[in-house]
Amino acid sequence: MRPSSTTTDKEALILKIKRLNHAVLFVSDIDRSVTFYTDVMGFEVAASEPRMNAAFLRTPGSMNHHDLGLFGLGAGAAPKQRHQVGLYHLAWQVETIDDLAAGREALLDAGALTGESSHGATKSVYGADPDGNEFEIMWLLPRESWGEYEDKAIVERLDLAGEITRWSGVVTN
Repeated sequence: MRPSSTTTDKEALILKIKRLNHAVLFVSDIDRSVTFYTDVMGFEVAASEPRMNAAFLRTPGSMNHHDLGLFGLGAGAAPKQRHQVGLYHLAWQVETIDDLAAGREALLDAGALTGESSHGATKSVYGADPDGNEFEIMWLLPRESWGEYEDKAIVERLDLAGEITRWSGVVTN
C-alpha cells in the first residue's frame, strides 16, 4: 500500500493494533491444562480439535472466538524454563479489585499463586499453570487515578486488603 499525500511514510508503516485478541500456549498435557484453565481461571471450552491435540478457551462474556489456545505436545515435552528467550507471561485484566482478590484466592487454593505486586496504576497477582507458563491477573485503576504512575513502571508490595477498602465496587474496563 502506498502512502497517500497526507500520510507520512512512518504512519503508513505503523499497524493500527487495537488489543491482543488471544494467546496460544504449548502444554505437555492438554487435559490437565484445560482442567486448570477452566476450574481455576474460569475459562470455558469454546472449541477443540483432537487431530491437533488442541483446545480453544474463552472467558465468560468475551467477544472473541477464543482468548486462549492450548496445543498439547505430550508428556515428553521439555518444561518451560524461567529466564529463557521467549514469552515471560500473559496478563489478564479483571473489572474490579474484588475480582482480583477472588483470583488470588483461586490461585492460592490451586497452589498456583507465585506472587503479587502493585505497579501503581495496576494491582496484580501472579500464577503459573501446570507447565510453568506464568501469567498475571491484574486490575487497572481508573485512568483519572493514575496520577504520578502515568509514566512510571514500579514494583511495590501489594496491600490487597487496603486496595479493597479503597476500590471495592469500582469497575474499570
